Amino acid sequence: MKVAGRPDPRANQKERTRAALVAAAAELLRRGTPPTVAEAAEAARVSRATAYRYFPTQEALLLEVAELAPAVAPVEAMLAALPPGGDPEDRLRRLLDAFHPVMFAEQVPMRTALRVYLDTWLQSRRAGEDAPPLREGRRRRWLDLALEPLRREMPERDWRRLRAALSLTLGIEAVVVMKDVCRIEDDEEAIAVLRWAAAALLRAGLEQARRTAPSPRAADEPGRAARRMRGARRGPQP
Repeated sequence: MKVAGRPDPRANQKERTRAALVAAAAELLRRGTPPTVAEAAEAARVSRATAYRYFPTQEALLLEVAELAPAVAPVEAMLAALPPGGDPEDRLRRLLDAFHPVMFAEQVPMRTALRVYLDTWLQSRRAGEDAPPLREGRRRRWLDLALEPLRREMPERDWRRLRAALSLTLGIEAVVVMKDVCRIEDDEEAIAVLRWAAAALLRAGLEQARRTAPSPRAADEPGRAARRMRGARRGPQP
């Protein structure tokens, strides 16, 4: 069993395996046949046993390929057309404006997918195994793209923390909290709360980065120390 807190060295390979299964299933679906997990595994050249760990049922596979991916296509298109540079808060707002309406309009397939993810995780847990990557990780990729100018400027640790925090405002889990926990019936009100939360988290992350960034004087300290040493070796000048 993996030690908690340590990164899984096989994570990239697992993500590639999942992506290969999804791509193969999508191609089979384009040919007019809803694929089974076994058919997708054969097309992706992945063993059936491995494929069933990622997608235990045909329902789980088709949810990803036939419903979730098409639903978020407008978000992918918006990000692909996003011009470089710009204000981070405006870029984040554009991502939220593109995805939040989808989250609420597509609650049924997204809640169904969440049930499948949880069932798969629980089955792996009962078997004493690590769960495979249950999701594509769109949120992380979208935030990387939307906030690319900011990501380049922030230390990696600060960026990972900010991205993780902002991920809480995207996805079906946020809808569950707004609708089921907070009992906000109006979709627009719930969306407004999530936008406010995302903006507050972004500003907090920017403020934290500003406070922890080295001052120009501190950044130049190694250079000033080197100059002092060179001066000391030369001795006093006449």
